[in-house]
Amino acid sequence: MNRDGLLSFLSSMLVIIVGLLIGFIVLLVTNAQQAWPAFQTILTFGFSSMRNIGDVLLHATPIILTGLSVAFAFKTGLFNIGASGQFMFGGFVAIVISIHGMFMPPAIRIPVAIIAAALAGALWAGLPGLLKAYRNVHEVISSIMTNYIAMFFIVYMIQSNESIFNRGLSTSAHLPDSSNLPRLFFPDIFREPLGAGFVSSRVNIGILIAIVVAVLVYIILEKTTFGYELKACGFNSDAAKYAGINQKRNIIYSMMISGSLAGVAGALNFMRGGGVGIGIVETLPMEGFTGISVAFLGLNHPIGIIFSGIFVSFMKLGGGRLQTYGFSSELVDTVIAVIIYFCAFVFVTKSLIGRFVKKKEGAK
Repeated sequence: MNRDGLLSFLSSMLVIIVGLLIGFIVLLVTNAQQAWPAFQTILTFGFSSMRNIGDVLLHATPIILTGLSVAFAFKTGLFNIGASGQFMFGGFVAIVISIHGMFMPPAIRIPVAIIAAALAGALWAGLPGLLKAYRNVHEVISSIMTNYIAMFFIVYMIQSNESIFNRGLSTSAHLPDSSNLPRLFFPDIFREPLGAGFVSSRVNIGILIAIVVAVLVYIILEKTTFGYELKACGFNSDAAKYAGINQKRNIIYSMMISGSLAGVAGALNFMRGGGVGIGIVETLPMEGFTGISVAFLGLNHPIGIIFSGIFVSFMKLGGGRLQTYGFSSELVDTVIAVIIYFCAFVFVTKSLIGRFVKKKEGAK
C-alpha cells in the first residue's frame, strides 16, 4: 500500500471510530444503564448469524450503487445530489416493466427492467447535466430541484394508475415473484435455525450486480481514455479544453452515467421481494443521501465504496435493534445518523493526517 492509500485507510478508520464514540456518548446521556449493551448490539448484530450477514448485504446493495453514483460525478468535478430522484425514477420504471411486462419470460423481463431503470436515471440526470453544460447552472441547485419534481411526479403517476397502485398499503403494487431478482443459492447459505426448520435472508444477486458495477466503474475511470477525459474535465477544465476535450459533452455524459447508477440502485431495491414498494409519501428516499456518506467514506474509490456500503448497512441493521433496549425510534435514527454522517469528514481527516505526517518528516 502506497502512502496515499495508507492515509486514506487511516482517515476512514479514524472517522469511523470517532463517529462510533459520539454515538456511544449519545446513548450514555440518554440511558446510561442500557448504553453499553445497546452499543454492543450495534457492533455485533450484523454478524451474529448468517441470516443477518445476508440482510447486511441485501441492504448494502442500493447504497453501494448510489455511492458509486455520487462518486462517479465527484471524480469528474460534479456533485450529483440528485441521486434520490434518479433512484425513484429507476425504481418506478422497473416496477412498471415488471408488472406490465408479464408477456416476457423472467430471464428477459428482469434484465430489461434493470436496463430501462438505468436509462431512466440517466435521462433524468441528463437534465442537470444539460443545464450545467450550456447555461452553467450549478448541478447542486438543479439536481435538488429535479429530486422534488421526480418525487411528486412519480407519486402522481402511481396514484393515477390502478394497475401499479396498492390502495390498501398506499404504496406501489407488489411485484410478481417472477419479477423479483433471483436468489440462487443464497437462501441455503444466509439462513439461521428457527424451530424445526430455517429462516433465510432475502439477499439476492443484486449484491453481485453491485460489485460487478463497481469494478466496471473502476475500469472506466482508471483504465480507459474516456474515463481520463471525464476526470480531466473535472480536475482542470481549462487544460482539458486546451487539449481539445469536449467539456460540454463530457459534463452531460458524466451526469448521465452517474444517474444511470442511481437508477439501477432503484431497480434492485424494489425488485428484491418482500413487498418493498414506493410509498405514497412526500419524502425522498434516504438511499440517495446515504450514498453521499458511502462515497465519502470510501474516498470516492469504486472498490472502497463496496466496503463502505457494507459498513453503513451493518450499522443500520444493528441500530435498528436499539428499541429493544428502551431507546426511542427517533434516538435510534439520531445515533445512526451521527455515526454515518460523521463519515463525511473523511477528506478533512485525511488532509489533517497528511499535514501531521509532513510536519513530523520536516522536523527530522
